[in-house]
Amino acid sequence: MTHISPNGVEILGKLEPGYRAILAPHALAFLAGIHRRFNSRRLALLEERKERQARLDAGEMPDFPKDTADIRASDWTVRAAPADLRDRRVEITGPVDRKMVVNALNSGARCFMADFEDATSPVWTNLVDGQINLRDAIRRTIDFTDETSGKRYKVSSDAATLIVRPRGWHMEERHVRINGEAMSASLFDFGLYLYHNHDALRTIGTGPYFYLPKMESAREARLWALVFQHAEEMLGLDRGTIRATVLIETLPAVFELDEILYELRDYCVGLNCGRWDYIFSYIKRLQKQSDRILPDRSQVTMTVPFMRNYSRRVIAVCHRRGAHAMGGMAAFIPVKGDEKANAEAFEKVRADKLREATDGHDGTWVAHPDLVPVAKAVFDEVMNGPNQLDKRLAVTGSAAQLIEVPEGTITEAGARDNAEVAIRYVAAWLAGRGAAPINNLMEDAATAEIARAQLWQWKTHGAVTEEGTKLDAAWMKDAIARAEKDILADDTWRLSGPNEVKAATGLVLDLVLSDDFAEFLTGPGYDRMTEDLQVSMRLTEFD
Repeated sequence: MTHISPNGVEILGKLEPGYRAILAPHALAFLAGIHRRFNSRRLALLEERKERQARLDAGEMPDFPKDTADIRASDWTVRAAPADLRDRRVEITGPVDRKMVVNALNSGARCFMADFEDATSPVWTNLVDGQINLRDAIRRTIDFTDETSGKRYKVSSDAATLIVRPRGWHMEERHVRINGEAMSASLFDFGLYLYHNHDALRTIGTGPYFYLPKMESAREARLWALVFQHAEEMLGLDRGTIRATVLIETLPAVFELDEILYELRDYCVGLNCGRWDYIFSYIKRLQKQSDRILPDRSQVTMTVPFMRNYSRRVIAVCHRRGAHAMGGMAAFIPVKGDEKANAEAFEKVRADKLREATDGHDGTWVAHPDLVPVAKAVFDEVMNGPNQLDKRLAVTGSAAQLIEVPEGTITEAGARDNAEVAIRYVAAWLAGRGAAPINNLMEDAATAEIARAQLWQWKTHGAVTEEGTKLDAAWMKDAIARAEKDILADDTWRLSGPNEVKAATGLVLDLVLSDDFAEFLTGPGYDRMTEDLQVSMRLTEFD
């Protein structure tokens, strides 16, 4: 059933109890205003991505833009960070379900990134419930009762600073239509959160803070700056009330770090090394280059040259511009029932965080509350003040160094692991779970993207494993079928049912065997998730 608001916004999603307060006419009018003003520009920028990809496919290699050399060479800085974003030594990330919100805010981390993007499956109820959960958390009316223990949890007085990650520019929110077109998912997530919470955030001494994902250029950053400026004017907020951290998780973006910061200089407080999506973007953007084949996913660590150069360049550029340089995700979670494996996982986290802190990062990410003290201890040991903005690195890393292929091997075990992880994650995602514990790691969409991208790359370019096996289409079909069979027989798998596993298998198989590389698996995945939405639904009045 479609509901139409007085301002002509169509809501195709079911109106569960409490949804009308979030999707109130005045809030929808605000969303409609920013969508109508900026969506055509968003669509044009997505076309620019396709044009850039066509040039890369034709043999052009990524490089620093010549027409913005003056921005890179000149002296300027971003606006100083607000008080509660000056020390960000440990941030915890996760989806926006009620339990996660409460536990993350109480985790002892400095900040909590509430993720509407890679860690949240875009099921309609997940998204609107998430907005309700964040609204209640800010007003300290949120609570959660554990079904097993009966214990009730509330947000503590020293809760983490809240930062929200909306979905990327490429996503749509098909449950909301404006002028007959699906709304930008970025503007939906951003607009609802800002509209309902800017006053309450100011009351508790903080502000509307955001993480901006998946950007590929300074022009895409400029669009966010224009959106921020317009939203502040519409809500009567001072310039710079909205603050943002940009995830550098695409290959093109690392060549425009200064430019991205410059476009967002009134709003941006830092950049973050989104390592997993960055590896995915490397494969995607260099998909036609037969000399850019990556080894097994497990071998592409932050210590390989192109990843280390990327990380150190982010630090150098950020500190020159007065912005924070945030490290990447520690995806490990506690290994229950195996003390040795648990200790080894924690030691890997410590080593990773020690490298980040020593290099000069101002903070880092973890995926589980038990890892907060591990990461915090490292940054407390290395970082004397609230950040390391005074630690200056030379801005190094040539274009060639930023795309250098790492040494390593392709193995049958690595390929089979990719098939298994991709299917398990996509099955969980289709079942409504965006953050999924798989093989003692908390995985989100980025891991599945790397896994299916590598399978496609190896199949497309005729890769041969170190055992001598050619990873052709026939091998991929067999490996994916075997992975499906093993998952269906796994009695411990609880994150989806057999229908989702079978649907995920079909989706992964289509992506891997296709001649063309799909930009995001969440695109065709979202197609399947929303295929029951009918444009011809009976219209009723929204009141």
